[in-house]
Amino acid sequence: MKKVTKEVYLKWYEEMLFWRKFEDKLAAVYIQQKVRGFLHLYNGQEAVLAGALHAMDLTKDRMITAYRNHVQPIGMGVDPRKVMAELYGKVTGTSKGMGGSMHIFSKEYRFYGGHGIVGGQIPLGAGLAFADKYFKRDSVTLCYMGDGAVRQGSLHETFNLAMLWQLPVVFVCENNGYAMGTSVARTAYTTDIWKLGLGYEMPCAPVDGMDPLTVAEEMSKAIERARSGGGPTFLEMKTYRYRGHSMSDAQHYRTKDEVEEYKKIDPITQILDVIKEKKYANEAEVKAINDRVKNLVKECEKFAEESEYPPVEQLYDMVYEQKDYPFVKHKL
Repeated sequence: MKKVTKEVYLKWYEEMLFWRKFEDKLAAVYIQQKVRGFLHLYNGQEAVLAGALHAMDLTKDRMITAYRNHVQPIGMGVDPRKVMAELYGKVTGTSKGMGGSMHIFSKEYRFYGGHGIVGGQIPLGAGLAFADKYFKRDSVTLCYMGDGAVRQGSLHETFNLAMLWQLPVVFVCENNGYAMGTSVARTAYTTDIWKLGLGYEMPCAPVDGMDPLTVAEEMSKAIERARSGGGPTFLEMKTYRYRGHSMSDAQHYRTKDEVEEYKKIDPITQILDVIKEKKYANEAEVKAINDRVKNLVKECEKFAEESEYPPVEQLYDMVYEQKDYPFVKHKL
């Protein structure tokens, strides 16, 4: 694994804090109806992404996930201003305002989207890995899903083929405790989701998804296995979300005390504690990081607010292109 240095800890703290504040800002503007539709926030799960990014080679590895997908592309390198603009439905967004909250996408940075259909991204992730193997590219795909998605039949079909073809893919279940409002214990006899890999003799394991260091260690092993031709891995990241499934979730299925208990192991607080304990930064330096994060969130909001909505004509240009199509003349 790449060495975890002082600089890595400071990077983790700044990035995870930014992701948290970015999502908090989206929650605020959603209430103001500046962001419409559904909004699924990542608060609490930041360590899963931070640890994975440390293990990845961002010059060639890929990522695909479900609809809780705003901060992952930012971590992969996408301009956060464009991500927020996409959520606003503005033409300066990652998909010119046509994708919205659940469909962030960037081919340039190898982020192959948020997907609105539960489990829909699982076979697609294997497909990306199949293409890499077919064309002999030295890349690995990270395919994320929630704990609810593992009940989809497509997961089992995909696991079977991924093992049969020894695809360079790491399947990651972000088990945040609830599929919408339903706990894992109410949907399956066994709550050890990682054991689903055993039926396919796929390397699999549970991981503390609240600690980026642990995530980085396990992801590094899985990515190296995939890159060296050892085939897929299935990791269950045991994490937690502090907000509801979406902004419309009243959260009647859990108590406030439960949420507060998990906040005691908040991944951002854990990293800040290490920084302070090892004296990686003093109070002034931590404040400087906090100020940078605050200012960048403001910059993203300003960019999204001041951007234009896409023209109506764009509706006809973003579906498909057919040269001899006689009905729609307009083309941007």
